[in-house]
Amino acid sequence: MSDLAVYHDMSDVELRAEMRRLAALKNPATMAKYLDPRHFQIRAHTRLIGQTLGQLGPDDRLLITTPPQVGKSTLVSQSLPFWWLAREPRAKVVLGSYAASLALKHSRVVRRHVFEHGAQFGLRIQRGEASVYDWSTTAGGGMRAVGVGGSLTGFPATLAICDDPHKDRKEADSRLMREHVWDWWSSTFMSRLRPGTPVVLLMTRWHEDDLAGRLMHYEGVKARGGKWIVLHLPAISSAPDDPLHRAPGDPLTHPAIPDSNIRLLTAHWSKKKAETKARDWGALYQGDPKPAEGALLSREQLERARHFQEPPAPMRVAVAVDPSGGGRDEAGIIGGYLGEDQRLYWTHDRTAHMSSAQWSRAACQLAYDTDAQLIVVETNFGGDQATLAVRTAWTAMQHEELIPEGTLCPRVKPVRAKVGKLLRADPIAQQVIEDRIRFGFYLPDLENEWATWQPDDPDSPGRIDASVYLGYALLRVPGAGKAVTTATDISRASVQPRGGAPVRRTY
Repeated sequence: MSDLAVYHDMSDVELRAEMRRLAALKNPATMAKYLDPRHFQIRAHTRLIGQTLGQLGPDDRLLITTPPQVGKSTLVSQSLPFWWLAREPRAKVVLGSYAASLALKHSRVVRRHVFEHGAQFGLRIQRGEASVYDWSTTAGGGMRAVGVGGSLTGFPATLAICDDPHKDRKEADSRLMREHVWDWWSSTFMSRLRPGTPVVLLMTRWHEDDLAGRLMHYEGVKARGGKWIVLHLPAISSAPDDPLHRAPGDPLTHPAIPDSNIRLLTAHWSKKKAETKARDWGALYQGDPKPAEGALLSREQLERARHFQEPPAPMRVAVAVDPSGGGRDEAGIIGGYLGEDQRLYWTHDRTAHMSSAQWSRAACQLAYDTDAQLIVVETNFGGDQATLAVRTAWTAMQHEELIPEGTLCPRVKPVRAKVGKLLRADPIAQQVIEDRIRFGFYLPDLENEWATWQPDDPDSPGRIDASVYLGYALLRVPGAGKAVTTATDISRASVQPRGGAPVRRTY
């Protein structure tokens, strides 16, 4: 009997069911909609991923990078295996992930799909196959789930899928763990493939030398003569050749938001960016991992700036404060001095999460401990209240006998930032490079902020700002007037002088 005759004998209900079945076989995205019509939504990005997967051929290598939580695992790790088995009942599908438990979760879903929908596509689980780790169909096909480091002995794969080989930032930043993933990929995962087996690597990027980065380095992009077809879908389009034909700045579609609602899509990704550190935003959401080194100073430059042994005597001592404000509750407090060699030495870091009452007292305490003649306070958010807080705290600490009665308050100098963080920090970074600023003590948190801060970081670390203001206060820095405005010095809180030359109490 011909196929047409079979359709002729079908009822309308049966014909509609057959049309849905045939439509599902088009690609993994249409199959995902068929398997879960209530929850899976075909959006522009899942449609493109589905179409690309549907065109996989022998020996193809496909890398897909997307932000988290956009439906990629549902499509690639759950729908693709079922779709592949529906078309190739004897196929052997291997699915790997950073953890065996995650791979098993996906395998369990695929196995359930076979139980619930397999009959429509000629698929049935082999009798007695109870394991979700390794199961077979009556046609001779099946699936094996494995975590990174797990064995694939005795399983000659005809489709290989690897979904997120790196667990998180911590593991991706570990060279040892990256080598572990690479060794497993080359010695186990890829060594169990039959000739002609396509490979799909699905990743959220973490590190420039993660598995995707290393494969691109060694094997290259197919469009440039390498092995890998790359489908890169960043949260915000940043290239003129975007796979979805988005203009630069356009948002990625999302399973929970209609494609037409550009305003809501833009708001969603803008919120994610605001809640995410710059390095994670670039890596996870834009698929563009950057080294841990930031935009200002390298680790090597910072190490060269250390001067812990026999620093010169201080000529002028100061404390600089970047008060908490602008949505950030960390107050930067950095102390230091201008040495006899005309270099600035950063020596103290009292930065912490503090209220105005707390940071003002901490600044006064550090100024007294180091015999500072100057307290520099940034007033962009606090205005006159910031300088008033310092003078009030000094007086209160005298009454509490934390500072001797009659001890002269250091001069309080308000400063106001006129430009963005990068523009005002750059000249001070240059002073470090030119050996005009050194670290008089080991200040690891301050070093780390200088080494890792990125210009688009939503956070504004207080340590950098405070150390920058200290630099402008104690050094002659080219372009300082363009970066900050210095207000008239505030009068001292006491007329009783502190006799003698500056004393290095805690150096």
